[in-house]
Amino acid sequence: MKAMARSSPTRNLLIGLAITLAAVAGSAWYALAQIEGLRSLQDNVLDRNRRNSLQLLRIQNNLHSLALALRDMVEGAEPYPLSAWRAQFDRLRLDLEDALRLERKLGVASQQPEIQAQLEQSLAQFWRSVDEMFALANQGQDAAARRMIRASLESQQASLTSQVAQLLLLNNEGERRAARMMQEIYTAAERNTYWSLAAIVALITATSSYLILVNRRIFRQVAELSDQRRVLARKLISVQEEILHSVSRELHDEFGQILTAVGALLRRAEQKGLPEDSLFRREVGEVREIVQAALETTRGLSQALHPSVLDDYGLGQTLEWYTQQFARQSGIVIRYESRGACPEIDRQAAIHIYRIVQEALTNVARHARTGDAVVRMGCAGGLLRVEVEDHGAGLPGNGARTGGGLGLVAMKERADILQGRLSWERPQGGGTRVVLEIPLATAPAE
Repeated sequence: MKAMARSSPTRNLLIGLAITLAAVAGSAWYALAQIEGLRSLQDNVLDRNRRNSLQLLRIQNNLHSLALALRDMVEGAEPYPLSAWRAQFDRLRLDLEDALRLERKLGVASQQPEIQAQLEQSLAQFWRSVDEMFALANQGQDAAARRMIRASLESQQASLTSQVAQLLLLNNEGERRAARMMQEIYTAAERNTYWSLAAIVALITATSSYLILVNRRIFRQVAELSDQRRVLARKLISVQEEILHSVSRELHDEFGQILTAVGALLRRAEQKGLPEDSLFRREVGEVREIVQAALETTRGLSQALHPSVLDDYGLGQTLEWYTQQFARQSGIVIRYESRGACPEIDRQAAIHIYRIVQEALTNVARHARTGDAVVRMGCAGGLLRVEVEDHGAGLPGNGARTGGGLGLVAMKERADILQGRLSWERPQGGGTRVVLEIPLATAPAE
């Protein structure tokens, strides 16, 4: 530990970090300055110019619609009088005035103000002529109105279209100039960015190389500690199972036999010609019942510590037996389901699976707040899958109802010993499903 403290990389890493941050800050300041210039250019010239062009295109489209309307009015192809066109002209006039208002607002200084003024004057003159033409049409003088369209309105519309096209050309020229300026800024920013990136990459490479070397040493030490912890945890679990097995056998063989013998002696004493209403016989019967209860408790403790049925009948029947026992003790309705034929499981693997199910059901009784649960076991696709599912309170935010306690740690460690995967899922109906999947190859038959 002293050697690790003396070789701590913190000081060198902090120096490298400070230099890197300074380089990043300088590069960022320069980049921000360039971006601000680009933003100003884009907002004041380019974007405004493009929006202005959109309004000019809108004006041009309306002028084109007017040209088509004037052509149809002159040709007289429609069966209704010229005065019927008034509504369409009014609509186009409103749209043109709105577009012209926006165009004036968006116009940039690079445009010729005299062209805009001329456009407004020409448009005002055009509408005066339109009003005169419709006045003639309203008086029933359609022929005079058509002559006015051919003589005056069509040429005015063409002049307006030409002026709008001229403004569009000016906008395009301004956009090209702004694009050239932006390209020059981009070129300068790109050149300086490359230099900055080269310096930053060099600093980061040096710092990262040093950090990688230090981390490799630290991770190697952590891996060694992790392996030692894993070995120790497995030894502790193995020792625990040996102790539980030994205590279970002692309870069953020694205390169980003693209590059985005591019960037999008491039964003989009770049957040795004592009167039925004898006080002594009643007391002997009471003692025999107490001994019998103690014998049942001893057998229950023995099975809880290490179920002998696991050694005699295998994992499947043991889980079925245990779910029935646990249901009687906890008052929870537990259903056991077997899915698919499974080969005989090795005793060492079976005890780990049994303990995981035992802990999962204990968690259901403690935390789920439900009255029923399901235990499933099946084999398919080379995997043994065991599920413990309830529809109770469900998982908390951390994904494990046990909150990371010793029970959860032991479950995960046992699953790791079996080279399997232990996970917590949320069923569709709510609650919790604990799923254990292990390859059948890691749980061979005896």
